[in-house]
Amino acid sequence: MYKTGILNSEISKVLSDLGHTDRIVIADCGLPIPKGVRKIDLALSFGVPSFESVYELVLEHMAVQKMIFAEEIKSDNPELLKKVNQSDVEKEYISHEKFKEMTRNTVAIIRTGEATPFANVILESDVLF
Repeated sequence: MYKTGILNSEISKVLSDLGHTDRIVIADCGLPIPKGVRKIDLALSFGVPSFESVYELVLEHMAVQKMIFAEEIKSDNPELLKKVNQSDVEKEYISHEKFKEMTRNTVAIIRTGEATPFANVILESDVLF
């Protein structure tokens, strides 16, 4: 049995298969999932699991070179913005409409139970060397 790391086999597999510049999404429970994009649904109830708990765990196990957020997080979810700004990873802010379009070209979307506005991020994979 897996001793450390992420126990969810689907997330573990996705992270293991990522190449440089591949992208995944960590999403709140309301973000639409485009047809053809792998959905890893962790949502159990509103708030469970939280965006923050999944985000922190994935960052612990993934080399990330860039994070992409919807511009609207700045006005509609400043508490979450403050938390994600603690990371020194490059950040980009785009419209929520463009964000939803970009999710079509991601490897997977990890759906959380988060129920606060614009609690979504696209994580772009870095290399380890």
